[in-house]
Amino acid sequence: MIASPKVAIIDCGVGNHTSVYNALTLLKIPAAITCDPEAIASSTHLIFPGVGSFAEGMEGIKERGLLELLQEEVMVRKKRILGICLGMQLFVSEGFEHGHFKGLGFIPGKVIKIDTTASGLRLPHIGWNDVHVIGDHQITKGFDRPPIFYFVHSYHVVPDDPSVIAGVCDYGVDVTALIEHANVFGAQFHPEKSHDDGMQIFKNFLEM
Repeated sequence: MIASPKVAIIDCGVGNHTSVYNALTLLKIPAAITCDPEAIASSTHLIFPGVGSFAEGMEGIKERGLLELLQEEVMVRKKRILGICLGMQLFVSEGFEHGHFKGLGFIPGKVIKIDTTASGLRLPHIGWNDVHVIGDHQITKGFDRPPIFYFVHSYHVVPDDPSVIAGVCDYGVDVTALIEHANVFGAQFHPEKSHDDGMQIFKNFLEM
């Protein structure tokens, strides 16, 4: 049974926050869409949705004065955070989407374009994909078969340490679909659009 975490859905102008809020409402989890530093600091869990480019995401964080706060909450206070799509990508050290940009640095790694040279597959990668769960991670509890999630993206995370990868999907190459590193979690797909399997991801995160 899920406790009653107080969730801040971080609004940096680049995410589909309402869908995430609605998913948590179905789970009866108190949540607020906010960029207010006090609300973020007083929360028990953070969720960072994101849609758009790496540069736009980092600019939104900086414009709202949240860069140092997020690094304090996550890296020092060890607050649990879940990044969704672009939100997950911003967690790594650097991104190479239309340039070279510094990320939040929660997980050493980079964000690069999916290589479809050999497969001939189109980008962006849009649609439903099975995810192969890797290792024993908290974020993947409760799946007795490969879960299916909805993806919309052209870039993906390549972490320096492969052990933080909790799930991959096949899109001509292995694409990082889930990450877990201590209190930092990420989903390249959209759990809020992925029906029961997506709701399981939220439950796993919120039950920690």
